[in-house]
Amino acid sequence: MFARLTPIVKSLLLINFALFIISYFVRINTGIDLIDFLGLHYIFSDRFLPFQIVTFPFMHAYFEQGGLYFWHIFGNMFGLFIFGPILERFWGPKKFVAFYLITGIGSGLIFSAVEFIEIRPLQKQAEVYADNPNSEDFTSFVIENKIYQFHEFADQYSDDPDNPEFANKSRELVTAVYQAKSNIPLVGASGALFGILLAFAMLFPNTELFLLFLPIPIKAKYFVLFYGLYEAYALFQSSPSDNVAHLAHLGGMLIGFILLRIWQNQRTSFY
Repeated sequence: MFARLTPIVKSLLLINFALFIISYFVRINTGIDLIDFLGLHYIFSDRFLPFQIVTFPFMHAYFEQGGLYFWHIFGNMFGLFIFGPILERFWGPKKFVAFYLITGIGSGLIFSAVEFIEIRPLQKQAEVYADNPNSEDFTSFVIENKIYQFHEFADQYSDDPDNPEFANKSRELVTAVYQAKSNIPLVGASGALFGILLAFAMLFPNTELFLLFLPIPIKAKYFVLFYGLYEAYALFQSSPSDNVAHLAHLGGMLIGFILLRIWQNQRTSFY
């Protein structure tokens, strides 16, 4: 499986690792967060820029609790290193890079569409509340959005609903909740990687894989099936503290499946 690196895979590895290193040193030396600039934000966020839909797959998280976080990029690039060269040789460089970019960007578009459905009502709710803060609506907001850390203040506000300081603070808290959810950028090549995993399983379904955490051979089709089911389970069971974009992973697999079906029906379209 450790095939010799192919040109596109090598270039993608270099680009991703270079941006990871540059982003880290820019952050610790200047305080500027390139992830915040190049990661994909909610479309109505003040930080959203159209080019982020193209740049976000090349950015990876590099800080966790103040220290260097390496596992995000390592996991994605290791998968690209293992499976990418085989697909690049099978398809050719042009078709492989097209698949990589389409699945990566497509996963971001799917994530953004669902994010819009989830965050847009919260945005409207925050805007309406800012115009008319009151204890009853604030308590409803806290309960509806399961913001448990605000319960004590909600009780205080309910006991003194005419307090102007409480009204101002509640407005700030509601706005902060919306901004916190809308300003979390999506980063990483996981969507493209999951597209690659799906393509490998569809094209080479009976290839046996030996996994580090499972020292027995498992066919590619079963490995990807179980992995996809796990991601679906994790998506619906995820907690607010879960910072893994399971939806983007599944989106990459969906885009990859659609693209493969299109190519299979248009065999004369090979580059």
